[in-house]
Amino acid sequence: MPYGGIFDLVAKRERLQALEPSLNDPDLWNDQAKARQVTQEAKRLSKVLSAFDTLESDVDGLIELFEIAGPDELDELEEERSRVEGDLDTLYRETLFGGEYDERPAILTIKPGAGGTESSDWAGMLLRMYRRFAERQGLVVEVLDIVASATAPNGIDVAQLIVRGDRAYGLLRVESGVHRLVRVSPFDAQNRRHTSFASVEVVPEIDDSIDIDIEPSDLRIDVFRSSGPGGQSVNTTDSAVRIVYRVGTPEEIVVTCQDGKSQIKNREKAMAVLRSRLWEREERRRKEEQLKARGEQKAIEWGSQIRSYVLDKQYVKDHRNGGMYHEPDKILDGDISSLIWAGLEWSAGADGRG
Repeated sequence: MPYGGIFDLVAKRERLQALEPSLNDPDLWNDQAKARQVTQEAKRLSKVLSAFDTLESDVDGLIELFEIAGPDELDELEEERSRVEGDLDTLYRETLFGGEYDERPAILTIKPGAGGTESSDWAGMLLRMYRRFAERQGLVVEVLDIVASATAPNGIDVAQLIVRGDRAYGLLRVESGVHRLVRVSPFDAQNRRHTSFASVEVVPEIDDSIDIDIEPSDLRIDVFRSSGPGGQSVNTTDSAVRIVYRVGTPEEIVVTCQDGKSQIKNREKAMAVLRSRLWEREERRRKEEQLKARGEQKAIEWGSQIRSYVLDKQYVKDHRNGGMYHEPDKILDGDISSLIWAGLEWSAGADGRG
């Protein structure tokens, strides 16, 4: 029963076979970063291949049963067919997670665009959407920093979160980009239609197992009193940490963490975010160089507009794949699974894996 295309079984079996010498090497764990990478890839490949072998057997058996079944048995076989189709859909979704960092926690940074109150309110709506999505998926959200808007009651000037759980980065990576809101503004006394923008950046949490070169001389580290929620013990101690990388240069990155009352832990978390931001910058540069080397003119649009939420006309449009979705209120309440799966399919095709 030959299969190819999205499953690419021959390539997967060959790749798993190629990993066997490394897996059997007694010195593999001398390099823990490499060992984790090799074992995680082998585990992913084995899972897909095992599931496919089981599914192939189920399909062959179901075909045989349909050929010999009498009229009274067809309803029962239809139930079995539905189960097999569900297993096939699950297996297909497994093929969408092939990234090296898909299993890692995701760091989300949400910022409003130009537009003052309108954009700050929109950024706050996106923050709520992702927190509700994480709750629906059983993911854990750790708030690193939130700066509330001075003009929008539920708005933000910036928010930074770490989302932990099964394939957190693998799921959320397709949400990176600019999100556009069109609505009749609740802040406009004349009930005019406004357009607002907010950016969402998603990067994997990069720990010490991945070598990111950071010179201490490139860092300025400030400590200050937390201004966020957390109780008296947080707000009365200098526990918040701000790290500025290469201050005053075009490469400057500012990371703030005021998650708890421990200055040491906040510093560790801020450094993890900085490593992740530097990793993302290097990945962007590497991809741009790959395209240039191949003579391709396609831009790497990491910050491009990916989605529009048009509330007065009751639809959401994904600009990458053309998908149209209705009931935007449900989407903004965190029901974004269908958008994310569609985004993953689009991403697999764009990467040449579809």
